[in-house]
Amino acid sequence: MEIPRRRQLNDIVPGLFLLSHPGPVALHIVAVALFALLAAWPHVSWGIFAFIVGAHAAMQISIAMLNDYCDRRLDAQGKSRKPIPRGLILPPEALVAGLLMIALMLILLLPLPPLALVFSLAYLALGQGYNLGLKSTPLSGIVFALAMPLIPLYAFAAAGRSVPFLFWLAPVGFLLGVALNLASSLPDVEEDAAGGARTLAVALGVRRSFQLCQVSILLSAVLIAALALLNIVPSQPAALIITLMLTALSIVAMQLFSGPAKPVETRKGFFYLFALTCIVLTGGWLIGAFI
Repeated sequence: MEIPRRRQLNDIVPGLFLLSHPGPVALHIVAVALFALLAAWPHVSWGIFAFIVGAHAAMQISIAMLNDYCDRRLDAQGKSRKPIPRGLILPPEALVAGLLMIALMLILLLPLPPLALVFSLAYLALGQGYNLGLKSTPLSGIVFALAMPLIPLYAFAAAGRSVPFLFWLAPVGFLLGVALNLASSLPDVEEDAAGGARTLAVALGVRRSFQLCQVSILLSAVLIAALALLNIVPSQPAALIITLMLTALSIVAMQLFSGPAKPVETRKGFFYLFALTCIVLTGGWLIGAFI
């Protein structure tokens, strides 16, 4: 890894931006913003909303920054495009930046109910456990599966609203969490395998990882539809039908756009489309339940 002798500000600022993993973090911000709006609607306090979204954004950025810090040696071997191997950011700077984002998260959580802090700390622990070693094991999928339901639970707790049927977010979130882990790992699965990592995607292989992503989102959609039909989680039919139709169209698009036989370059797009589909599916389900 080569470090420039004298870095300029126009090296450091883009480096910090890239260190925050802006694409995946933006998806998390969209998700928590949607859930926070649903939780508070129609009486949205925009100040509280800003604290809810800001605290979660700071936490996600801290996980992203510390992920690159923990992976700096592995990235230097096979992922030279990242900001630390490129010399845009020094490892101690990444560590300090990640810790500062945790401090910012805690500050932003102060005006929110204590339960929001509990869910945030649980998510943070899972995220940092992922960074500190679980990422390179098949347990990485379990980390995602446990973390995903915490996002809507955090948003509703932070908004001071408790809804009994949120219990059903756990099985849906578990299925989608495992699949999201696989989808996020697919672009780098060959590099991870070459580096000796035993992630869930590496253990399953590319073909089975793609298959499990599709099966997981289908099972989630079937579960959501069954809960509505059985009146366990009542939902407005129009909203539910539109949500399931969009999900089905997205699944078809993902199959056409990417897959085990398609170029590796398509897998990053597959991840973003998959993540957006998860947001549409869970968000549309909750919108239908709240209308």
